[in-house]
Amino acid sequence: MSGEAGERRATVAVAGISGNLGLALARHLARAVTLLGIDHRPFPDQRLGVEHLQVDRRKARAAEPFAARRVDALVLVGIEHDHDLPSTEVHDLNVDGTKRLLDLCERHGVRKAIVLSSANVYGPAPDNSSFLREEAPLLATARRGDMRDLVEIDMYAQSFLWRHPEIETVILRPVNVVGPTVRNVPANYLRLARPMTALGFDPMLQVIHEEDVCRAIALCLRPGVRGVFNLVGPGELPLSAILRELGREPLPVPHFLLRPMLRLLGDDPGGGFPPEEVDHLQYACTVDGSRAARELGWSPSRSLRETIRSVLEGEPTLPPRAFAPHPR
Repeated sequence: MSGEAGERRATVAVAGISGNLGLALARHLARAVTLLGIDHRPFPDQRLGVEHLQVDRRKARAAEPFAARRVDALVLVGIEHDHDLPSTEVHDLNVDGTKRLLDLCERHGVRKAIVLSSANVYGPAPDNSSFLREEAPLLATARRGDMRDLVEIDMYAQSFLWRHPEIETVILRPVNVVGPTVRNVPANYLRLARPMTALGFDPMLQVIHEEDVCRAIALCLRPGVRGVFNLVGPGELPLSAILRELGREPLPVPHFLLRPMLRLLGDDPGGGFPPEEVDHLQYACTVDGSRAARELGWSPSRSLRETIRSVLEGEPTLPPRAFAPHPR
């Protein structure tokens, strides 16, 4: 996105800028645009020259950057996780906060809004077609709070897209994002020395590098881009092949025991997977990325091997955990 008047740089507000992916995006965009950060957490890299507003996105102060200057685009980088807050408060922070920021776009004439969702909103299922298109229903499991939030945000953003044709709204649904700074469920799972797998299941997985996600967001900032786009990486592989590439020694567990075992492990990092997301270890949720390739000119810059092995550049491999119930 470029300014319309002379050498004016476009002003892009990034909500969620203090998270790992938000920081990666800030580094990617810093030389091309003027960045405004909106996040209730402090911004960790002052060298980038980001004007950061440390505020809850639901609060009235979140409107200050929009009222004080011309904001050309808003990017909402996923959802926030705060384990110190009750689940209802996290839901309000994510869902109500997103609605408020999109409403500010309408009120203050922001021309572009980009919402980062996830391909996992379609949900893994035994009867999924091989490659789901953007029109497929969002059937992700409702057992986990953050996925419920993400589905609700995605659906609200779709409604906003059609209600406000004057705003170029983009919804990006990337496949599993991995990379050296990513700390999401897929990346943390792949860092385990002995990750649990579902005995008899070997789902096909798609991954994308965090830097490629940032590149795709930059493409969507161009004038004229709007709509819903699946965002895929350089290919797909069975889970077993990805674990072999990383040198992991999986621990196969009968699928009916996986959830109870992971619940007993609780927050121990050796568990490495939320019990509510065990379906991802059994069934595929692969998506078709041809629309982004056709309309955005999208193609990933990292090879499949580079993308998979990028998780090794992050935290050290998490140790195996000998399974034992919590003491009574």
